[in-house]
Amino acid sequence: MLHLAVRMAGHRITALLAVACAVLGGAALITGTGVMAESGFRSQLPAGRLAGAEVVVSTEQSFDSGPDLPIALPERGTVPAKLVNKLAQLPGVTAAVGDIGFPAALVDDGRVVPTQDPRTAGHGWSSTKLFVDAKVDGSAPAGTGEVALDSATAATAGVRVGDRVKVVAAGRAAAAYRVTALVDAPDAGILFADPTAVRLSGRADGERAGTVDLVALHTEPGAEASVAAAAREKIKDTAKGTAKNTDTSTSATAPAGLIVSTGSERGDIASPGAGAARSLLILLASSLGGIIMLIIGFVMASALAVSISGQRRDLALMRAVGATPKQIRRLAAGQASIIAAVAVVPGVGLGYLLAGQFRRMLVDRGVIPEALPLTFSPLPALATVLLLGLAVQVSARSAAWRTSRMPATEAVAESRSEPRTPSKMRARFGLLLIVAATTLSVVPLLSRTVLGATATSMAGIIGAIGLALSGPALVRGIGDAVGRRLRPGVSAPTWLAVSNIRGYALRLSGVVSALAMAVVFVLTYTLAQTTVMSATAQDTRTGTLAQQRMTAPGLGGLPAGTLTAVTKTSGVEAAAPVSDTTVIREYEQFGDPVVESGSAMILTPAASGVLDLDVRDGSLARLTGDTVAVSTEVARSPGSGLGSRITLVLGDGTRVSPKVVAVYDRALGFGPLALSHDLAAGHTTAGLDQSILVRTDGSDAAQQALTALAASRPGLALAPTDTGSGDSLSDAPPEVWINLALIVVLLGYLLLSIANKLVATTAQRQGEIATLRLNGTTPRQILAMMRREAAVIGAAALTTGLLLSAIPLALLGIGFLDRPWPAGPVWLLPAVALTVICTAFITVELPTRQALRTAPAHALSARE
Repeated sequence: MLHLAVRMAGHRITALLAVACAVLGGAALITGTGVMAESGFRSQLPAGRLAGAEVVVSTEQSFDSGPDLPIALPERGTVPAKLVNKLAQLPGVTAAVGDIGFPAALVDDGRVVPTQDPRTAGHGWSSTKLFVDAKVDGSAPAGTGEVALDSATAATAGVRVGDRVKVVAAGRAAAAYRVTALVDAPDAGILFADPTAVRLSGRADGERAGTVDLVALHTEPGAEASVAAAAREKIKDTAKGTAKNTDTSTSATAPAGLIVSTGSERGDIASPGAGAARSLLILLASSLGGIIMLIIGFVMASALAVSISGQRRDLALMRAVGATPKQIRRLAAGQASIIAAVAVVPGVGLGYLLAGQFRRMLVDRGVIPEALPLTFSPLPALATVLLLGLAVQVSARSAAWRTSRMPATEAVAESRSEPRTPSKMRARFGLLLIVAATTLSVVPLLSRTVLGATATSMAGIIGAIGLALSGPALVRGIGDAVGRRLRPGVSAPTWLAVSNIRGYALRLSGVVSALAMAVVFVLTYTLAQTTVMSATAQDTRTGTLAQQRMTAPGLGGLPAGTLTAVTKTSGVEAAAPVSDTTVIREYEQFGDPVVESGSAMILTPAASGVLDLDVRDGSLARLTGDTVAVSTEVARSPGSGLGSRITLVLGDGTRVSPKVVAVYDRALGFGPLALSHDLAAGHTTAGLDQSILVRTDGSDAAQQALTALAASRPGLALAPTDTGSGDSLSDAPPEVWINLALIVVLLGYLLLSIANKLVATTAQRQGEIATLRLNGTTPRQILAMMRREAAVIGAAALTTGLLLSAIPLALLGIGFLDRPWPAGPVWLLPAVALTVICTAFITVELPTRQALRTAPAHALSARE
């Protein structure tokens, strides 16, 4: 059977090339997605500044969401400082360091010297014990006026040992320090005497008093495992004691539990924010996996249907000489598997290269850190082979099912033509899918969220699959209707083209549905992105009353006193700090627990003077203490309305139960949650405000006064809040560019597969073309006939694609923009139309001209 399959494949090269291209592209996409997913699970960040510590005790920087994947916690948690001495007494421990990090920056001639992460650049001198082979030039800082610098920062500022420098630390005003040492070690930062670091970081008093960021342990050679086990036992005892002394009268509980990390696990602890990027890779891969598998399955089934259709006569003759239905299906599947086996190898290799390019794009856009590597293993390749093997087997056997089940004589009779009546069951199922897609497109009216917008894209793809199923009956009906209205004097090419449409509805509908899917895919995916961007920008513009935003990115946060100075500036009518963090919300829906992670604003009661969130109930003026404002989407969840207490997990793992004091409507522009400034205090890594929104009287004098204030304080930056329209691709956030890049890749795969399918379909008509020529049809008339068919294909694909996209996009526009059309580039539709028309004409014209170069008698004998 295998030998026969190979011999048959040799006579159907053109059709099987379409299958090979479908497999190759599918293998590349699945493998690339698999590499990203595996990297999210297994890739590890380098230990960085913790490389010299064999064992690290810290808070758990992820939240266990039950059956779902753990959610990364980007804010640094804290560890009780008393654990440092307790852990130092464990057998095998040679040194224990309680490391703390806080905002710090070096100021040189009024400019801030850049550091890798200014939010945590400040450390105590004892953290030098964490470094591996660190070179120290000088001595440790001993007093409040002394500091040590890492070599890279010192070189940038041109500073040497003994020089005096200005440092902004933990939001305090710039102070003068004498440089006592230069430390040549990665991420060493700005090092203070340990007592000075404790005071500056607020660990002597304030929300984080009596804590450290982590405890790093040096161990004796070979004692790492025993020390780690002993440390786990020690923190269990500490946790029990903490639980007994917990004050249950407050709404906040202790942060996430303490964990012990060794080896590669230290990377996520060294950089919690960067570690959250691993979860992003998993989310990207999982969100892409569904649509990629849908498109690959559609393309594979379509290509194999063309291939098997061209062999119906051979399969029918085999049935006539005694082959069983099972043997026919096995032969079809074996032939397809041979082609897939040849194409999957280069496809897998291309997938690994594609994953590397995708990672590079993510790094360039700032989505993941440069330090996060990809994990390469045979697992994605194995998964690709299994998935594509299964898809090929199912598609090939399904394509050969009808021919294998028909009586031998009927199969031979039908091998020269298509079934006269398209399957009613297939047409009904396709119409049901189109109805289901239309129903799904209603979601944006009910949920004005990014998740609701994705329903538009899915509705378009499901509708296109429904078109592929119901297409033969639809094309046959259109062909019959056009045929009945043809005038007696119509030209021969037109009459032949209409006859082919009526007689070969299955062949034509397969091509039309494939091109229509490309139209639907591009329009729905691209316009869903741009519509969400436009709606987000509209919310942000309408809801931002402030004209100016003041930040201090190089300082790790705004220095203390900045808000007071801004408020006292002439012409300022209102000013309020606004920051962002990550929050996990827990609630029940239909009796099942639900866990959602998302961004949240940090606001004060003064926020209403600079922001208009379109509050529907309650007031932002009540955002004090353990309170929160929620969007209308969140408020619809059970137990999340005004006056309720909702369950949240803050970015450092602390569980809180704040009271809802306001419900607002502009969630798309400002996020689903807004925490009170008091509630978030002590639960962010930097502990400083990220920005101040300023509303002025609009005068030039106010603008000049604010500019002068920013210039007088090193590190402050002033920028207008309205920096652009926000709804053009040039203003798109990194996530949108990632999605658009993936759309381009998938579109290229779709168009290549469609072009191959069209070429194969046209090439299989050599016998038909030869018969027409022997009957007196001229080459010019045949070309005219094929061009009319190409025109019908292109027009039908554009029309059906637009119709399938129209309802989902209209409902998306109504739900997000209050108008029945989406937002997006005006050139997209003509570009799509031109691409579809060119694809249809070129891929029909070229193989037709090739067929006309072959003598009719020779073409018929070769077909026989």
